[in-house]
Amino acid sequence: MDTIKLYNGVEMPVLGYGLYKVGPEEAETRVSEAIRAGYRLIDTARFYGNEEGVGAAIAKSGIPREEFFIVTKIWINHSGEEKAYASIHESLKKLGTSYADLILVHQPFGDYYGTYRALERALEEGLTKSIGVSNFYPDRFYDLVSHCKVIPMINQLETNVFCQQTGMRELMKEYGTKVMAWAPMAQGKDNFHDNEVLAGIGRTYNKTATQTGLRFLVQEGIAAIPKSSRFERMKENIEIFDFRLSEEEMNIIRQMNVMDTGTRDYTSLPYVTRLINQKAL
Repeated sequence: MDTIKLYNGVEMPVLGYGLYKVGPEEAETRVSEAIRAGYRLIDTARFYGNEEGVGAAIAKSGIPREEFFIVTKIWINHSGEEKAYASIHESLKKLGTSYADLILVHQPFGDYYGTYRALERALEEGLTKSIGVSNFYPDRFYDLVSHCKVIPMINQLETNVFCQQTGMRELMKEYGTKVMAWAPMAQGKDNFHDNEVLAGIGRTYNKTATQTGLRFLVQEGIAAIPKSSRFERMKENIEIFDFRLSEEEMNIIRQMNVMDTGTRDYTSLPYVTRLINQKAL
């Protein structure tokens, strides 16, 4: 498995298994299957309600804890330093571990300053190896990095071939923050799994459109957390490290970035550039 090195030196797998909308009653089974398929990065959240299932699957796997990269998040009803700090301890208890590998502020609402201070405290105390945010777009991201002690190592954003977050990546590059992609398969929308461009490129390597889309992300240096409830699809999603797209093919896929170029103003490069230029003010 390829890895991405965070700015604090932590090595993070570039592909993981996401658990959004995986119910608590099936989480242990799904995570056990993901582990069997080869995943070691497991992405959960307090809001998902499935941390206990994640912890149970990891404990029963027989694989040393240090071989896993566990990600969890603090939800908005636990915002503020003391509530967030207590939530961290509760998440670790549910996960059955003394530390997480990455903890994120799930949404930029409530007292996210206090929530992030709790993360900084957890990092200092060894309760997590790295910290970051999720769904922080230019205004909130720039606001937070202007007031925190430890710059977020990760910002988890909706990112896929249709929404490549080019503007956000440009802004985050200034701070050394990496992107982790939720919805890396566009949640199946816009005919992602049968997209003719991705399928055409994939045929060169005997790969599917889905595998091609995921391969594009990891070659861009973007970590991805695809979700599937089928073991066969889990295996297919992780089998993207035996081929490499050419620069010409990468450029073709970059042209699929329709969301960044019109629909979402908060990812437009001119807007982000203005924020970068205001940094010294």
